Amino acid sequence: MTLTAPPHLTGTPVLETERLRLRAPVAADLAPFADYYASPRSRFTSGPGDAAAAFRVFAMICGHWVLRGYGLFSITLRDGGQPIGLAGLLSPPSWPEGEIAWNLWSDAAEGKGYAFEAATAVRGYAFDRLGWDTAVSYIAPDNLRSAALARRLGAAEDAAARYPGDDPCLVFRHPAPGAAA
Repeated sequence: MTLTAPPHLTGTPVLETERLRLRAPVAADLAPFADYYASPRSRFTSGPGDAAAAFRVFAMICGHWVLRGYGLFSITLRDGGQPIGLAGLLSPPSWPEGEIAWNLWSDAAEGKGYAFEAATAVRGYAFDRLGWDTAVSYIAPDNLRSAALARRLGAAEDAAARYPGDDPCLVFRHPAPGAAA
């Protein structure tokens, strides 16, 4: 079965890596996203929450594309098309800077390099196709795996950078275009 983007997301680019396809979120992604959002894994992405909360967050994810022209891609395996998480760019109006963000929806997807592969493709898209000249990742202080991934991507903590909202977080500054690891 081929999943197509809803009409308002048909212009969303598709990024491909060796093992992954990053594409527009589709309705079929909502169920696995809701499972993730109900789990403790979502504690760093405003969860956990019930199905209604998951729907609202998923609608925000889709709406970001409509309002900004970029957003979070669904990370899918090229072999079989299974959605395993999200990676992309976020920049709500109240945030000080554009963010490269990622999450994987299950323990089974961890430790395989999928988040690194997806975030690398997203960073290239931000710098090369959208013309961004800087990007950060906002990471909760106790999200050790994401902090380690940010460092593996070549990002460094920027203690002087502002963060969104009231809850302190670590701000990792990604290398400038051309200097990316």
